[in-house]
Amino acid sequence: MKSVRPPRRPGILPLSLRRDPVAWERQRPTWREARPALIADALKRAQARPTGNWYVVGASRELRPDRPLARAVAGREVVLWRNAGGRLVAGPGNCPHLGAPLRDSPLRCGTLVCRWHGLGLDGGAFAGWEPWPAHDDGVLVWVRLDEAGAEEPTARPAVPERPATAGALTAVYTGVGVCEPDDVVANRLDPWHGAWFHPYSFVDLTVVRTPGPADEHQAPTLDDAFTVDVSFKVAGRLVVPVRADFTAPGPRTVVMRITGGEGEGSVVETHATPLGPDALGRPRTAVVEAVVAVSERRGFTAARRAAPLLRPVMRAAAARLWRDDLAYAERRWALRSSGRFPG
Repeated sequence: MKSVRPPRRPGILPLSLRRDPVAWERQRPTWREARPALIADALKRAQARPTGNWYVVGASRELRPDRPLARAVAGREVVLWRNAGGRLVAGPGNCPHLGAPLRDSPLRCGTLVCRWHGLGLDGGAFAGWEPWPAHDDGVLVWVRLDEAGAEEPTARPAVPERPATAGALTAVYTGVGVCEPDDVVANRLDPWHGAWFHPYSFVDLTVVRTPGPADEHQAPTLDDAFTVDVSFKVAGRLVVPVRADFTAPGPRTVVMRITGGEGEGSVVETHATPLGPDALGRPRTAVVEAVVAVSERRGFTAARRAAPLLRPVMRAAAARLWRDDLAYAERRWALRSSGRFPG
């Protein structure tokens, strides 16, 4: 009887060697393919999809036992914390007594204690303070603001499908720019700029499929995705080639999902949360980007064990990309707001 060799497990390192690297200036120009109308149409479809009035606030790991997580969302002060039973609660960030900033208040056994006069909030309605619906999906925390969203509310946010966090390596980056959520989403729906604008991270990028006709009121499908072949640059000629799909399940979210190559099934969720105007009246938007990475390689188990050391590295890599991409989004907003945007 013929023996059957068990399938070979992937090696420890996912690296490949670029055979014929092309210099940055000798890349094939992509400006003809990156048609403004195509990007605008993808953005329009995303804008038409419902959100249930849910906004991403930040990372689940930012919730601490001694103080609340405080953010501005859509011009409203928001605080989130876990009550004595461990349930996530959220509500207005000003004390109902005399308006003190609750972001400065300490937590004592799940009760938020105002530093001005000691008014305590355990997450329930009290003294005119009313909680807002909140949700922790295990990676990100959300708040529902019905007055700001003005849509039909839903009981839960539409969290994109992800790998199970128990077997994944996760990290969340947050950055802020002077722009609107549309500018952030439009940036992510333009995959052609990757190898030109981020040559330190991406090489050999080809958009192999663009969105076809789709019903703007339906969930994204493969016909509604940008499919990209790209290599993540490691060092010199060492790269990690993958295929990825970009979809926009809502007006403030873009999901990149690796569908082929190393890390298949991994996702990068980019959420654009409006904060409110700055001192000059300009819009400010937070980019909250969650990476949920998986791999079948033997070394990945060790990588997950080293997560506390790797998360700062992952956040630093995201910060470098978003330093450029937020400048891109800010430029887009400046041109739009002055009537000079050519797209």
